[in-house]
Amino acid sequence: MIVFKFGGTSVKDSNGVRNLFNIVKNYSCNLIVVVSALGKTTNALEEILKLSFNEEDECRIKFKSLKDYHLEIINDLFPDKSYKIYEQIEEQFNNLSLELFDKKHDSYYLKYVQVVSFGEIFSTKIVSSFLNSQQLSNKWIDIRKIFITDDTYREARIDMKISKDKAKEYISFEDDNIYLTQGFIGGSKTGFVTTLGREGSDYTAAVLANLLDAEKVIVWKDVEGVLNADPQYFKETEKLDKISYQEAVELAYFGAKVIHPKTLKPLHNKNIPLFVRSFIDPEGQGTEIDCFQKYDQDLPIFILKKNQMLISLFPKDLSFVMEDELSKIFSYLSEQRIRVNLIQNSAISFSLCIDNANSKSKQLLEKLKDDYKVLYNDQLELLTIRHYSEEAIKKVTEGRKIYIEQRSRHTSHFVIR
Repeated sequence: MIVFKFGGTSVKDSNGVRNLFNIVKNYSCNLIVVVSALGKTTNALEEILKLSFNEEDECRIKFKSLKDYHLEIINDLFPDKSYKIYEQIEEQFNNLSLELFDKKHDSYYLKYVQVVSFGEIFSTKIVSSFLNSQQLSNKWIDIRKIFITDDTYREARIDMKISKDKAKEYISFEDDNIYLTQGFIGGSKTGFVTTLGREGSDYTAAVLANLLDAEKVIVWKDVEGVLNADPQYFKETEKLDKISYQEAVELAYFGAKVIHPKTLKPLHNKNIPLFVRSFIDPEGQGTEIDCFQKYDQDLPIFILKKNQMLISLFPKDLSFVMEDELSKIFSYLSEQRIRVNLIQNSAISFSLCIDNANSKSKQLLEKLKDDYKVLYNDQLELLTIRHYSEEAIKKVTEGRKIYIEQRSRHTSHFVIR
């Protein structure tokens, strides 16, 4: 059994849905297909939700625009209006409307997940119906009945034991060999919809693979695989043919748009390989992420994180770097929920590079000024090079102002302007 995951970009229009069909039909094995919301639907639902509180007229305009977008795709895929998908989508949009203007939820976060979860319901209903219309038989299943979670609505944690039993109950492959379901969402033990947080659809695919002992997971993207640099910032990029789980986690930690570490963990636990392949070129080999012991491609990997702030702290009385002082600094960071990307210290100074997260950074600076002399630089970048060489370093840092440089066996970091 193989688990596929298709993101919103892959099904942003009717041609994308047809392309998904063309990929899936070439596989005769048992499949679970996880599909995200169409295109930018989740972003649209977030905007509609915000407008529903104070700008109802504008909310209804955006609501109609989102509905029309889905109907346009349906009209192109199903010229015959007798298909049940028309009434199914109409019913789901009616349910969304009721949810938007229902005042029963006191919690914004609870209402948020109830609203944004409709995106995956819309998309999977459409994709499943289209596959069936093309004689590619599949069974639509509601992942909210399988992934049983806690009530941390936007970062819900899955109860793996209960969910494993549910997965085996709903996905048997006795009568069907293709199951189609939603990414990103789950259902709490108290009966509400929950969402799984960042990269939730990839995580859905990984957890299903873990629970049902899949042979592998294939994530279909609009790139040929995992590249050694972001082509948006680097002119010359090459595909990584294979990397280890650990390497992928390292890359993700330092800001690479690879696969989120939480997606890799359930796969690593059962040694299930993950393939990143292109839905534009389905015949391409892509990148394999597996339990490889050695990185043998002899190719440096460049990761750039923009919008960084470098903060340097100095004691007011020369009584600095003791454990209790470090504890105090990290408690401030924890309070503001700020992630530290790099640290460097001397006897009487302590520097840290952080994501410059709007007002949180300013609040942190004000807090630190109570106890320390504070200097900072913003609008910086953190450049990380995995498997670096002197040639690779020179190539990307020449002519740049370097504020901090750090090197370990396999990784070098540069805080630069």
